[in-house]
Amino acid sequence: MIKLGFVVAEFNRDITHQMEILGREHAEFLGAEVARTIMVPGVYDMPLAVKRLAERGEIDAVVTIGCVIQGETGHDEIVAQQASRKIMDLALEFDKPVTLGISGPKMSRPDAHSRIDYSKRAVEAAVKMVRRLEGV
Repeated sequence: MIKLGFVVAEFNRDITHQMEILGREHAEFLGAEVARTIMVPGVYDMPLAVKRLAERGEIDAVVTIGCVIQGETGHDEIVAQQASRKIMDLALEFDKPVTLGISGPKMSRPDAHSRIDYSKRAVEAAVKMVRRLEGV
């Protein structure tokens, strides 16, 4: 069974909670198990938690879950770009799939609610990558 680690942002928790539930349901549907979950304050805080999970031998892939909503400055773009770049770097560093279930930037709160399924996509990508990389 594929074992996933989840890193979930607490910021905008009304949205990320729904994303986490959908992600867990989809993992079960795909025959994967969410073995560990680390809650972090926000998307910007994810890379260290991703690293800790990626270091664990029993975790086959890490799924990030969060949303970055646009504010009055360009802060949302910086947060999303920097976090996603480091998350990608960690996948390569640990030779393990790390998928991006983060919606945003340049997104309103209603947009974020309509994109909670991003977590399902991230879970599906993680499971597919583990299966496709087996034996390669």
